[in-house]
Amino acid sequence: MTDDRTAEANGIRATYDETETERVLEFGATGDGAGSHPPAGATAAIAQNLEGYAMLKVRPTADGDELERYYGFDMALDHAAELLGVSPHDLPIPTAAEDMGM
Repeated sequence: MTDDRTAEANGIRATYDETETERVLEFGATGDGAGSHPPAGATAAIAQNLEGYAMLKVRPTADGDELERYYGFDMALDHAAELLGVSPHDLPIPTAAEDMGM
């Protein structure tokens, strides 16, 4: 069975969830700390309204305070990667979250 709401790569686990009001993509370091992987406990999150048409909000955690808003998913991913100390290309994206920001 495949899980389209989680993905893991490069020392980062991504989890997509939907609340009553938002779509949330949360990134967390898996803790192996090897190479350029983020340190254990590092997190970042991207949230968008449930309808999927509003600006994307970058937060330090899924329920944290908003740090910045972006129109494009790529810009939100850049900021999330910066919070984790990795390249945006290192962030795994679950299938269910691929259309965020569209």
